[in-house]
Amino acid sequence: MHTLEIAAVLVATAALFGLISVRALKLPITIGTMLLTVAASLILADVGRFAPSLHDWAVQLSSRIDFQGLILRGMLPLLLFAAAFLLDLEQLAREKLPVALLSVPGTVISFLAVGALMKLLTAGHAPWTECLIFGAVISPTDPIAVLEMLRRVGISKSIESQLAGESLFNDGIGAVLFLTMVEIASGHAPTAGQVAGLLLLEAGGAVLLGIAGAWLISQAMCRVDSYLIDILLTLTLALGGYVLAGLIDVSPPLEAVVAGFALRYFNRRKPKGRIADERVDEFWTLIDEVQNSLLFLLLGLEVMAVTLNSATVRAGAASILSVNIVRLAIIAACAFIVRLVGRERMRSIFTMTWGGLRGGLSIALALSVPAALGRSWIFGATYLTVAFSILVQGGSLHLVMSRRNKRVEAAT
Repeated sequence: MHTLEIAAVLVATAALFGLISVRALKLPITIGTMLLTVAASLILADVGRFAPSLHDWAVQLSSRIDFQGLILRGMLPLLLFAAAFLLDLEQLAREKLPVALLSVPGTVISFLAVGALMKLLTAGHAPWTECLIFGAVISPTDPIAVLEMLRRVGISKSIESQLAGESLFNDGIGAVLFLTMVEIASGHAPTAGQVAGLLLLEAGGAVLLGIAGAWLISQAMCRVDSYLIDILLTLTLALGGYVLAGLIDVSPPLEAVVAGFALRYFNRRKPKGRIADERVDEFWTLIDEVQNSLLFLLLGLEVMAVTLNSATVRAGAASILSVNIVRLAIIAACAFIVRLVGRERMRSIFTMTWGGLRGGLSIALALSVPAALGRSWIFGATYLTVAFSILVQGGSLHLVMSRRNKRVEAAT
């Protein structure tokens, strides 16, 4: 199949499954789309004996999609930039302490604790290095999955900002931990100083590049009176900044997030009317929602690449248990620290724990693990954890919060 044919099939399927989700299943579009895609993929994988041609077509379609490249070098820059650009900066600033705690020390602790629990729960069958690689893959919460869930769940602004801010900032930390563990497992053991230097270089360089690029684009947007040029300039920042960050070896995901935040900040300081804010916001909202639908379709389609055997299922179950236990402990510890400094913020430990979703970024990282370092079980466990996270956690949190909101409305 050619690229255009694949794109046509994916878009048409996303539209059909979205329609079924809303009209028949009464589910949020993204959750319904992923659920239907997983079900359809499993059915197609099982009909090989009855309809070989249909099965071969489905396998060919799945194999032609470079999920890792499509996410990391295609959809991610636009999704991260849009999420950061559309976020409420004032509310995020009020939640800077919990966001900082969850993004940096929280991610590092999760990486170590999940790796240790996986070693324990798999009865030592997986080497320490592979368990720690898995910990680095699965520990960062996914901004795409989290922000999609937040848009349809009526939670407080403080919790929304904490979850969104954490998910947007912890990708850079997770990526550095992942790359470091792969180097160690491959026989190249960097020192603690080298790891710290790499983290500072990647994170610091990404922050500086994102701010500088956003300032230049904001200045350019003020010098034209055309919403079309404004949109093209923001696209230049989202795509060009991400590519440039990769070329100079700083964190592209972090650069995209910082660029989105910084551009919103600089634009708000300009006189009203100098920039077509409403039309630019509408454009990025549309880009975000369309890509989300396609992303969750791709997530469902990836089930065909998972080797479902007893070892994978055991690793997936251990992963789901480990991730949620560690998440609960970290949220509780952060809530205690926040209260110590006199800030009444992290009031819902359940929402913060259950709302820490994993998504496409974890799967893309799992696919990039070398085969010799346990890619088979790491990818399988990652996929099962992501599927549980989105379908069970995301779906149930939506129902719980909807019922709570109805009770509040009835009481008032």
